[in-house]
Amino acid sequence: MATAAMASTAVFLPRLPTGIATARCTALPNLPPRPFPTSFKLVSESKRSSLFHVKASEDASSSSSIDTDELFTSLKEKWDAVENKPTVIIYGGGAFVALWLSSVIIGAINKLPLLPNVMELVGVGYSGWFVYKYLLFESSRKELAAKIESIKKEISET
Repeated sequence: MATAAMASTAVFLPRLPTGIATARCTALPNLPPRPFPTSFKLVSESKRSSLFHVKASEDASSSSSIDTDELFTSLKEKWDAVENKPTVIIYGGGAFVALWLSSVIIGAINKLPLLPNVMELVGVGYSGWFVYKYLLFESSRKELAAKIESIKKEISET
């Protein structure tokens, strides 16, 4: 009974620098308060504000903003150059639906109790096998590089 009463009593935290005390109901012990850097406390208000100065510059070379008009013009030109627009729209819609469907399937798998852990184990096992098969030895790394180059060639030729 005494331990249950102790677990439900409010524990007051140390005073915050703003002077506001907060209360929490917890059975866990509190961490010691974080020491604030003393150099910050010693700096006066006028010196604090003078430490942070921001200067704006209109130099075109230092600007990293994107010209939206140029971006939209470029996109419009590329869209006008497309000959078969319905096919592009169908492929884009299909890609969006496939992405959405895969997200739904992965979410459903994650809600099952044991399956996410099994899938994680399969992924770790496959990664280990891949490292052993293709990355551990020099001859297998060369074989992997050759396979990648042949796939690049097949893609670039079509």
